[in-house]
Amino acid sequence: MSLKINRSVLLATLVALTASGCGGNGAVPANAGVAAAARAAAAPADTTSILKLLTKNVTIGSTVDSKNGDMGPRAISVVVYNGGELKAGHVLVCNFEDSAGNAGNGTTIEQFDPVASSKPTTFYQNAGIEGCDGDSVTSADDVYATGMTSKVMVKINDKGKLKKTYGSPITEPIGDGGAPPLYDYSPGIMFVGNADTGAIDNIGFGGYGYGKVIEVIKGFDVNKGTGWSALGPSGLSYWCAAQPGSYQCNNKADVLYVVDGACNAVVAISHASTLLVKDEITVQPGCKKFTCLYPKTTCAKVVKAGSPLDNPVASTLLPNGNLIIANTGNNTLVEMTPKGKVLDTEVIDKGAAPAIFGLAAIGTKDSNTALFYTDTNTNTLQELEQ
Repeated sequence: MSLKINRSVLLATLVALTASGCGGNGAVPANAGVAAAARAAAAPADTTSILKLLTKNVTIGSTVDSKNGDMGPRAISVVVYNGGELKAGHVLVCNFEDSAGNAGNGTTIEQFDPVASSKPTTFYQNAGIEGCDGDSVTSADDVYATGMTSKVMVKINDKGKLKKTYGSPITEPIGDGGAPPLYDYSPGIMFVGNADTGAIDNIGFGGYGYGKVIEVIKGFDVNKGTGWSALGPSGLSYWCAAQPGSYQCNNKADVLYVVDGACNAVVAISHASTLLVKDEITVQPGCKKFTCLYPKTTCAKVVKAGSPLDNPVASTLLPNGNLIIANTGNNTLVEMTPKGKVLDTEVIDKGAAPAIFGLAAIGTKDSNTALFYTDTNTNTLQELEQ
């Protein structure tokens, strides 16, 4: 893949999270109907290994903030639309450390033009995102960012101005991820994982509970770690098969994937946008069994548990619906299908672990997929290309 290629062609499903160190978005057109969902459900699994195709590793640039020296890159989010200070195709990266390397003291979000040797610009700097470990761009070009140390999530507009702060029951956020409207006029949702309680909270932006933070899932394993060592429900990635270059869903898959490094598991939450009340799903210790208040509406299942997962913290969804997970235990990427079939594993930093905390895929099909990742050993944003 050439770095000169038109990036607008490569904008893909933004699922995550964001990634992200922790965390996508979309909306089903009114006329999409059941047929699109049926076609998606009938499609055979894609077992092509994208990681094996990504043979070129390009350094996009240093994530060190030019003003205050923040570093320690964590979450990644890709901008879809032009608006304010945000530019379509650009990449946002959270900094988790301050200039002295103190984990949990970073307060900046950088914006990159994703070409080799780019220099970042500071999109946002504020103590309200201290320990920045999550950033997720919505279809309205708002950015939702989490601060593990500040213990809140904030809403930032496309001009880099603080609009709203969300607190309790958010306690120690370890990344966030967006689920856009599944169809016209349905609500968008932001999900947040908590590193101390093992809960996942959501905030709806339309319909029932508008603007309220609700703890919809509880019980994910946590390790009570601090700084880089904190593990819990992170790596939030939402799948609705968004159309390339937009937030429009192709079907009603409506699945939220959660990565938990404390129990070395990837869990899929079905019909995630229908989670409406407190503690609808309880995760039993070990992340393999679940109690669901309304199992006919939404519940959870294990996608993969155990090896080759090793303290995973980040995930992203590829355009074909498969996942890539980042292990912090050994700086290894794990590629798998939504049913947990492992397609490939790749060590992408042979230095000290943990170092890989953020992932974001772009592309429209297997042949033009690329992958952004953050590396704290080098304080850089990297891109794996074909």
